[in-house]
Amino acid sequence: MDHHDTEKRVTTMIDHRRLHQSGSSTLFTAFAISFITLIVVTTLVLMSNFSMQPQRDFSEVKIEIKRVIPHLPLSSEKEGKSNNPIKQETQVMITSPNLNIKVNEKLQVIEVFSGKNLSEKFQTRVIEFIGKGCEVNFVMTWISSVEFFGNREVFAIESVFKSHPRGCLMILSATMDSPQGYTTLKPFLDRGYKVLAVTPDLPFLLKGTAGESWLEEIKTGKRDPGKISLAQNLSNLMRLAYLYKYGGVYLDTDMIVLKSFKGLRNVIGAQTLNPSSTNWTRLNNAVLIFDKNHPLLLKFIEEFAQTFNGNIWGYNGPYLVSRVARAVEGSSEYNFTVMRPSVFYLVNWLEIEKFFKVPKTEKDTKWVKIKLGQMQKRSYGLHLWNKFSKKFEIEQGSAMWRLVSDHCIICEIGSAS
Repeated sequence: MDHHDTEKRVTTMIDHRRLHQSGSSTLFTAFAISFITLIVVTTLVLMSNFSMQPQRDFSEVKIEIKRVIPHLPLSSEKEGKSNNPIKQETQVMITSPNLNIKVNEKLQVIEVFSGKNLSEKFQTRVIEFIGKGCEVNFVMTWISSVEFFGNREVFAIESVFKSHPRGCLMILSATMDSPQGYTTLKPFLDRGYKVLAVTPDLPFLLKGTAGESWLEEIKTGKRDPGKISLAQNLSNLMRLAYLYKYGGVYLDTDMIVLKSFKGLRNVIGAQTLNPSSTNWTRLNNAVLIFDKNHPLLLKFIEEFAQTFNGNIWGYNGPYLVSRVARAVEGSSEYNFTVMRPSVFYLVNWLEIEKFFKVPKTEKDTKWVKIKLGQMQKRSYGLHLWNKFSKKFEIEQGSAMWRLVSDHCIICEIGSAS
Protein backbone atom coordinates (compact mmCIF):
# COMPACT_ATOMS: atom_id res chain seq x y z
CA MET A 1 0.00 0.00 0.00
CA ASP A 2 1.51 3.30 -1.06
CA HIS A 3 1.70 6.46 0.99
CA HIS A 4 -1.19 8.11 -0.87
CA ASP A 5 -3.64 5.24 -0.13
CA THR A 6 -2.75 5.24 3.56
CA GLU A 7 -3.31 8.99 3.87
CA LYS A 8 -6.69 8.67 2.12
CA ARG A 9 -7.87 5.86 4.47
CA VAL A 10 -6.85 7.81 7.60
CA THR A 11 -8.68 10.88 6.36
CA THR A 12 -11.85 8.85 5.74
CA MET A 13 -11.76 7.37 9.27
CA ILE A 14 -11.32 10.80 10.85
CA ASP A 15 -14.23 12.23 8.86
CA HIS A 16 -16.41 9.30 9.88
CA ARG A 17 -15.58 9.81 13.61
CA ARG A 18 -16.28 13.52 13.33
CA LEU A 19 -19.66 12.79 11.79
CA HIS A 20 -20.47 10.34 14.58
CA GLN A 21 -19.42 12.79 17.27
CA SER A 22 -21.40 15.55 15.61
CA GLY A 23 -24.50 13.38 15.61
CA SER A 24 -24.04 12.48 19.30
CA SER A 25 -23.48 16.13 20.23
CA THR A 26 -26.64 17.17 18.42
CA LEU A 27 -28.63 14.45 20.13
CA PHE A 28 -27.24 15.42 23.56
CA THR A 29 -28.00 19.09 22.97
CA ALA A 30 -31.58 18.31 22.01
CA PHE A 31 -32.01 16.15 25.10
CA ALA A 32 -30.58 18.86 27.37
CA ILE A 33 -32.89 21.52 25.95
CA SER A 34 -35.91 19.25 26.44
CA PHE A 35 -34.91 18.52 30.06
CA ILE A 36 -34.41 22.20 30.92
CA THR A 37 -37.75 23.07 29.31
CA LEU A 38 -39.47 20.40 31.43
CA ILE A 39 -37.93 21.83 34.62
CA VAL A 40 -39.02 25.40 33.76
CA VAL A 41 -42.59 24.34 32.95
CA THR A 42 -42.85 22.29 36.15
CA THR A 43 -41.57 25.20 38.25
CA LEU A 44 -44.06 27.62 36.71
CA VAL A 45 -46.95 25.22 37.36
CA LEU A 46 -45.92 24.78 41.01
CA MET A 47 -45.58 28.54 41.51
CA SER A 48 -48.98 29.09 39.95
CA ASN A 49 -50.59 26.49 42.23
CA PHE A 50 -48.91 27.98 45.29
CA SER A 51 -50.11 31.48 44.53
CA MET A 52 -53.67 30.20 44.24
CA GLN A 53 -53.69 28.59 47.67
CA PRO A 54 -55.69 30.47 50.37
CA GLN A 55 -53.65 32.47 52.88
CA ARG A 56 -54.17 32.69 56.63
CA ASP A 57 -56.07 35.81 57.62
CA PHE A 58 -53.22 37.33 59.59
CA SER A 59 -50.24 36.36 57.41
CA GLU A 60 -49.64 39.89 56.23
CA VAL A 61 -49.10 41.19 59.76
CA LYS A 62 -45.72 39.46 59.92
CA ILE A 63 -44.07 42.65 58.69
CA GLU A 64 -42.64 45.87 60.03
CA ILE A 65 -45.22 48.14 61.62
CA LYS A 66 -44.33 50.81 59.05
CA ARG A 67 -45.89 48.74 56.26
CA VAL A 68 -49.55 49.00 55.22
CA ILE A 69 -51.70 45.96 55.99
CA PRO A 70 -54.82 45.10 53.99
CA HIS A 71 -58.14 44.71 55.76
CA LEU A 72 -58.20 41.73 58.12
CA PRO A 73 -61.70 40.28 58.67
CA LEU A 74 -63.15 40.42 62.15
CA SER A 75 -64.09 37.27 64.01
CA SER A 76 -67.74 37.85 63.16
CA GLU A 77 -66.86 37.84 59.44
CA LYS A 78 -64.94 34.55 59.56
CA GLU A 79 -66.21 31.02 59.11
CA GLY A 80 -66.89 28.68 62.01
CA LYS A 81 -64.37 28.20 64.78
CA SER A 82 -63.48 24.73 63.52
CA ASN A 83 -61.78 26.38 60.54
CA ASN A 84 -59.71 28.74 62.67
CA PRO A 85 -56.03 27.83 62.05
CA ILE A 86 -54.91 29.58 65.21
CA LYS A 87 -57.13 27.49 67.46
CA GLN A 88 -56.12 24.25 65.75
CA GLU A 89 -52.44 25.05 66.25
CA THR A 90 -53.09 25.97 69.87
CA GLN A 91 -54.64 22.59 70.64
CA VAL A 92 -51.54 20.85 69.31
CA MET A 93 -49.09 23.14 71.07
CA ILE A 94 -50.75 22.90 74.46
CA THR A 95 -49.97 19.19 74.62
CA SER A 96 -46.23 19.93 74.72
CA PRO A 97 -44.76 19.56 78.23
CA ASN A 98 -42.16 22.25 77.46
CA LEU A 99 -44.88 24.67 76.47
CA ASN A 100 -46.80 23.95 79.68
CA ILE A 101 -43.74 25.03 81.66
CA LYS A 102 -43.60 28.30 79.73
CA VAL A 103 -47.36 28.78 80.12
CA ASN A 104 -47.12 28.31 83.89
CA GLU A 105 -44.34 30.89 84.07
CA LYS A 106 -46.45 33.39 82.14
CA LEU A 107 -49.54 32.72 84.24
CA GLN A 108 -47.68 34.00 87.28
CA VAL A 109 -48.22 37.45 85.77
CA ILE A 110 -52.00 36.96 85.92
CA GLU A 111 -51.96 35.61 89.48
CA VAL A 112 -50.65 38.96 90.71
CA PHE A 113 -53.96 40.52 89.67
CA SER A 114 -56.26 37.91 91.20
CA GLY A 115 -55.72 38.28 94.93
CA LYS A 116 -58.31 37.67 97.65
CA ASN A 117 -60.77 40.56 98.14
CA LEU A 118 -58.90 42.53 95.46
CA SER A 119 -62.05 43.53 93.54
CA GLU A 120 -63.66 45.52 96.36
CA LYS A 121 -60.39 47.21 97.24
CA PHE A 122 -59.60 48.04 93.62
CA GLN A 123 -63.02 49.50 92.84
CA THR A 124 -63.05 51.56 96.04
CA ARG A 125 -59.64 53.08 95.32
CA VAL A 126 -60.51 53.87 91.70
CA ILE A 127 -63.87 55.49 92.47
CA GLU A 128 -62.40 57.59 95.28
CA PHE A 129 -59.51 58.73 93.11
CA ILE A 130 -61.32 59.65 89.88
CA GLY A 131 -64.10 61.33 91.84
CA LYS A 132 -61.83 64.10 93.14
CA GLY A 133 -62.88 66.67 90.56
CA CYS A 134 -60.15 65.80 88.10
CA GLU A 135 -59.79 68.06 85.08
CA VAL A 136 -58.89 65.03 82.95
CA ASN A 137 -58.59 61.40 84.07
CA PHE A 138 -55.43 59.78 82.71
CA VAL A 139 -54.44 56.14 83.05
CA MET A 140 -51.25 54.23 82.30
CA THR A 141 -50.30 50.57 82.74
CA TRP A 142 -47.01 49.20 84.05
CA ILE A 143 -46.46 45.43 84.37
CA SER A 144 -42.66 45.42 84.44
CA SER A 145 -40.61 45.50 87.62
CA VAL A 146 -40.65 48.79 89.55
CA GLU A 147 -36.89 49.11 89.01
CA PHE A 148 -37.50 49.59 85.29
CA PHE A 149 -39.80 52.57 85.84
CA GLY A 150 -37.05 55.01 85.04
CA ASN A 151 -36.40 58.66 84.27
CA ARG A 152 -37.99 58.46 80.83
CA GLU A 153 -41.29 57.26 82.38
CA VAL A 154 -41.06 59.88 85.13
CA PHE A 155 -40.73 62.59 82.48
CA ALA A 156 -43.87 61.28 80.77
CA ILE A 157 -45.71 61.86 84.07
CA GLU A 158 -44.20 65.33 84.33
CA SER A 159 -45.54 66.22 80.89
CA VAL A 160 -49.05 65.11 81.91
CA PHE A 161 -49.14 67.50 84.87
CA LYS A 162 -47.36 70.32 83.03
CA SER A 163 -50.34 70.52 80.66
CA HIS A 164 -52.96 69.38 83.21
CA PRO A 165 -52.06 70.68 86.70
CA ARG A 166 -55.56 69.73 87.93
CA GLY A 167 -55.59 66.39 86.15
CA CYS A 168 -55.43 62.92 87.74
CA LEU A 169 -53.17 60.05 86.72
CA MET A 170 -53.76 56.45 87.73
CA ILE A 171 -51.08 53.84 87.07
CA LEU A 172 -52.43 50.29 86.90
CA SER A 173 -49.53 48.31 88.28
CA ALA A 174 -48.92 45.76 91.01
CA THR A 175 -45.22 46.60 91.09
CA MET A 176 -45.69 50.37 91.32
CA ASP A 177 -48.34 49.86 94.03
CA SER A 178 -45.53 49.33 96.55
CA PRO A 179 -43.24 51.28 98.90
CA GLN A 180 -40.64 51.63 96.15
CA GLY A 181 -43.28 52.76 93.68
CA TYR A 182 -44.55 55.30 96.21
CA THR A 183 -41.02 56.68 96.54
CA THR A 184 -40.89 57.17 92.76
CA LEU A 185 -44.18 59.06 92.76
CA LYS A 186 -43.60 61.04 95.98
CA PRO A 187 -42.05 64.10 94.26
CA PHE A 188 -45.35 64.59 92.43
CA LEU A 189 -47.44 64.08 95.56
CA ASP A 190 -45.26 66.55 97.46
CA ARG A 191 -46.04 69.17 94.79
CA GLY A 192 -49.79 68.54 95.11
CA TYR A 193 -50.33 66.52 91.95
CA LYS A 194 -52.86 63.68 91.91
CA VAL A 195 -51.16 60.45 90.96
CA LEU A 196 -51.87 56.95 92.29
CA ALA A 197 -50.56 53.46 91.53
CA VAL A 198 -53.19 50.75 91.99
CA THR A 199 -52.94 46.98 91.65
CA PRO A 200 -55.49 46.18 88.93
CA ASP A 201 -58.08 43.45 89.27
CA LEU A 202 -58.32 41.81 85.86
CA PRO A 203 -61.32 39.55 86.56
CA PHE A 204 -63.28 42.56 87.84
CA LEU A 205 -62.35 44.75 84.87
CA LEU A 206 -63.24 42.04 82.36
CA LYS A 207 -66.45 40.85 84.04
CA GLY A 208 -69.37 40.85 81.62
CA THR A 209 -67.17 41.18 78.51
CA ALA A 210 -65.72 38.66 76.06
CA GLY A 211 -62.40 39.18 77.83
CA GLU A 212 -63.71 37.31 80.86
CA SER A 213 -63.83 33.96 79.03
CA TRP A 214 -60.46 34.66 77.34
CA LEU A 215 -58.80 35.16 80.72
CA GLU A 216 -60.27 31.92 82.02
CA GLU A 217 -59.03 30.02 78.97
CA ILE A 218 -55.54 31.42 79.43
CA LYS A 219 -55.51 30.52 83.14
CA THR A 220 -56.73 26.96 82.52
CA GLY A 221 -54.39 26.29 79.60
CA LYS A 222 -57.13 26.10 76.98
CA ARG A 223 -55.65 29.07 75.13
CA ASP A 224 -52.01 29.40 74.12
CA PRO A 225 -50.48 32.66 75.48
CA GLY A 226 -47.93 32.56 72.66
CA LYS A 227 -44.29 33.58 72.52
CA ILE A 228 -44.92 37.34 72.78
CA SER A 229 -44.78 38.75 76.31
CA LEU A 230 -48.07 38.00 78.05
CA ALA A 231 -47.58 41.18 80.09
CA GLN A 232 -47.64 43.19 76.86
CA ASN A 233 -50.90 41.60 75.75
CA LEU A 234 -52.41 42.03 79.21
CA SER A 235 -51.58 45.72 78.95
CA ASN A 236 -53.34 45.85 75.56
CA LEU A 237 -56.46 44.30 77.07
CA MET A 238 -56.33 46.09 80.42
CA ARG A 239 -56.36 49.57 78.88
CA LEU A 240 -59.48 48.70 76.87
CA ALA A 241 -61.28 47.19 79.86
CA TYR A 242 -60.44 50.10 82.17
CA LEU A 243 -61.61 52.72 79.67
CA TYR A 244 -64.81 50.79 79.01
CA LYS A 245 -65.59 50.67 82.73
CA TYR A 246 -64.47 54.17 83.76
CA GLY A 247 -63.62 56.23 80.67
CA GLY A 248 -60.71 58.65 80.41
CA VAL A 249 -57.42 59.03 78.57
CA TYR A 250 -55.04 56.09 78.22
CA LEU A 251 -51.36 56.91 77.58
CA ASP A 252 -48.34 54.70 76.97
CA THR A 253 -45.52 55.51 79.39
CA ASP A 254 -43.42 56.78 76.48
CA MET A 255 -45.98 59.36 75.36
CA ILE A 256 -45.00 62.99 76.02
CA VAL A 257 -47.99 65.30 76.48
CA LEU A 258 -47.51 68.66 74.74
CA LYS A 259 -50.83 70.44 75.30
CA SER A 260 -54.16 69.99 77.07
CA PHE A 261 -56.32 67.02 76.06
CA LYS A 262 -59.37 68.63 77.61
CA GLY A 263 -61.15 69.17 74.29
CA LEU A 264 -60.56 65.66 72.95
CA ARG A 265 -63.30 63.05 73.19
CA ASN A 266 -63.69 59.55 71.71
CA VAL A 267 -60.43 59.81 69.82
CA ILE A 268 -57.84 57.39 68.45
CA GLY A 269 -54.72 58.40 66.54
CA ALA A 270 -53.58 57.35 63.07
CA GLN A 271 -49.95 56.29 62.80
CA THR A 272 -49.71 56.29 59.00
CA LEU A 273 -51.60 57.71 56.04
CA ASN A 274 -51.88 56.67 52.41
CA PRO A 275 -49.74 59.33 50.68
CA SER A 276 -51.98 59.46 47.60
CA SER A 277 -55.43 59.49 49.23
CA THR A 278 -54.46 60.82 52.71
CA ASN A 279 -56.74 58.16 54.23
CA TRP A 280 -55.40 56.43 57.32
CA THR A 281 -53.73 53.06 56.88
CA ARG A 282 -52.68 52.23 60.44
CA LEU A 283 -53.93 53.24 63.88
CA ASN A 284 -52.02 52.94 67.15
CA ASN A 285 -53.25 52.22 70.66
CA ALA A 286 -50.60 54.28 72.53
CA VAL A 287 -53.26 56.98 73.08
CA LEU A 288 -56.95 56.16 73.55
CA ILE A 289 -59.51 58.76 74.64
CA PHE A 290 -63.02 57.40 75.21
CA ASP A 291 -66.16 57.80 77.29
CA LYS A 292 -67.01 54.88 79.54
CA ASN A 293 -69.22 52.17 78.01
CA HIS A 294 -68.27 53.26 74.51
CA PRO A 295 -69.36 50.52 72.04
CA LEU A 296 -66.08 50.65 70.11
CA LEU A 297 -64.16 49.63 73.24
CA LEU A 298 -66.46 46.64 73.70
CA LYS A 299 -65.85 45.71 70.06
CA PHE A 300 -62.09 45.93 70.64
CA ILE A 301 -62.36 43.60 73.65
CA GLU A 302 -64.53 41.15 71.71
CA GLU A 303 -62.03 41.02 68.85
CA PHE A 304 -59.14 40.58 71.29
CA ALA A 305 -60.81 37.59 72.93
CA GLN A 306 -61.98 35.84 69.78
CA THR A 307 -58.92 36.31 67.53
CA PHE A 308 -56.11 36.46 70.11
CA ASN A 309 -52.73 35.46 68.72
CA GLY A 310 -49.79 35.63 71.11
CA ASN A 311 -47.20 34.86 68.45
CA ILE A 312 -47.37 38.00 66.31
CA TRP A 313 -46.18 41.33 67.69
CA GLY A 314 -48.89 43.98 67.60
CA TYR A 315 -51.64 41.62 66.46
CA ASN A 316 -53.64 42.23 69.68
CA GLY A 317 -52.70 45.93 69.88
CA PRO A 318 -52.17 48.34 66.96
CA TYR A 319 -53.28 45.78 64.36
CA LEU A 320 -56.40 45.00 66.38
CA VAL A 321 -57.64 48.59 66.73
CA SER A 322 -56.84 49.17 63.05
CA ARG A 323 -58.90 46.26 61.71
CA VAL A 324 -61.86 46.89 64.04
CA ALA A 325 -61.97 50.62 63.33
CA ARG A 326 -61.79 49.94 59.60
CA ALA A 327 -64.67 47.49 59.82
CA VAL A 328 -67.03 49.82 61.74
CA GLU A 329 -65.91 53.15 60.27
CA GLY A 330 -68.90 55.18 59.11
CA SER A 331 -71.41 53.18 61.14
CA SER A 332 -73.90 55.30 63.07
CA GLU A 333 -73.54 52.94 66.03
CA TYR A 334 -69.93 53.97 66.62
CA ASN A 335 -69.01 57.59 67.20
CA PHE A 336 -65.28 58.22 67.19
CA THR A 337 -62.67 60.40 65.51
CA VAL A 338 -59.41 59.29 63.92
CA MET A 339 -56.75 61.97 64.39
CA ARG A 340 -54.01 62.57 61.81
CA PRO A 341 -50.51 61.19 62.56
CA SER A 342 -49.22 64.68 63.38
CA VAL A 343 -51.43 64.76 66.50
CA PHE A 344 -49.61 61.94 68.38
CA TYR A 345 -47.14 60.28 65.99
CA LEU A 346 -45.47 63.15 64.12
CA VAL A 347 -42.06 61.46 64.27
CA ASN A 348 -41.97 57.79 63.33
CA TRP A 349 -39.80 55.17 65.00
CA LEU A 350 -37.26 55.18 62.17
CA GLU A 351 -36.59 58.91 62.63
CA ILE A 352 -36.94 59.37 66.38
CA GLU A 353 -33.15 59.16 66.89
CA LYS A 354 -32.81 62.55 65.18
CA PHE A 355 -34.72 64.13 68.08
CA PHE A 356 -32.18 62.84 70.61
CA LYS A 357 -29.09 63.98 68.70
CA VAL A 358 -27.77 67.44 67.87
CA PRO A 359 -28.08 67.81 64.07
CA LYS A 360 -24.72 67.50 62.33
CA THR A 361 -25.80 68.35 58.78
CA GLU A 362 -27.77 71.18 57.24
CA LYS A 363 -30.34 68.66 56.03
CA ASP A 364 -30.95 67.28 59.55
CA THR A 365 -31.06 70.79 61.02
CA LYS A 366 -33.76 71.75 58.54
CA TRP A 367 -35.72 68.53 59.20
CA VAL A 368 -35.73 69.07 62.99
CA LYS A 369 -36.78 72.71 62.58
CA ILE A 370 -39.71 71.72 60.35
CA LYS A 371 -40.83 68.96 62.75
CA LEU A 372 -40.71 71.27 65.77
CA GLY A 373 -42.77 73.85 63.87
CA GLN A 374 -45.36 71.25 62.91
CA MET A 375 -45.42 69.92 66.46
CA GLN A 376 -46.13 73.34 67.91
CA LYS A 377 -49.10 73.84 65.59
CA ARG A 378 -50.61 70.35 65.32
CA SER A 379 -49.44 67.96 68.03
CA TYR A 380 -51.04 67.09 71.36
CA GLY A 381 -48.39 64.53 72.20
CA LEU A 382 -45.24 62.84 70.92
CA HIS A 383 -44.67 59.10 71.02
CA LEU A 384 -41.03 58.34 71.80
CA TRP A 385 -41.07 54.70 70.65
CA ASN A 386 -39.09 53.56 73.69
CA LYS A 387 -38.61 50.10 72.23
CA PHE A 388 -36.27 51.72 69.71
CA SER A 389 -35.21 54.97 71.39
CA LYS A 390 -34.38 53.78 74.92
CA LYS A 391 -30.74 53.28 73.90
CA PHE A 392 -30.35 56.95 72.91
CA GLU A 393 -29.00 59.54 75.32
CA ILE A 394 -30.50 63.05 75.19
CA GLU A 395 -27.77 65.31 73.83
CA GLN A 396 -27.65 68.85 75.14
CA GLY A 397 -29.06 71.17 72.51
CA SER A 398 -31.12 68.44 70.80
CA ALA A 399 -34.84 68.65 70.07
CA MET A 400 -35.54 66.29 73.00
CA TRP A 401 -33.47 68.54 75.28
CA ARG A 402 -35.78 71.42 74.38
CA LEU A 403 -38.91 69.31 74.87
CA VAL A 404 -37.80 68.18 78.32
CA SER A 405 -37.01 71.78 79.27
CA ASP A 406 -40.40 73.02 78.07
CA HIS A 407 -42.60 70.24 79.50
CA CYS A 408 -41.00 69.19 82.79
CA ILE A 409 -42.04 70.15 86.32
CA ILE A 410 -39.27 68.51 88.34
CA CYS A 411 -36.84 69.29 85.54
CA GLU A 412 -33.92 67.01 86.24
CA ILE A 413 -33.19 67.22 82.54
CA GLY A 414 -29.97 65.24 82.57
CA SER A 415 -31.73 62.21 84.06
CA ALA A 416 -34.50 62.03 81.47
CA SER A 417 -32.35 60.03 79.03
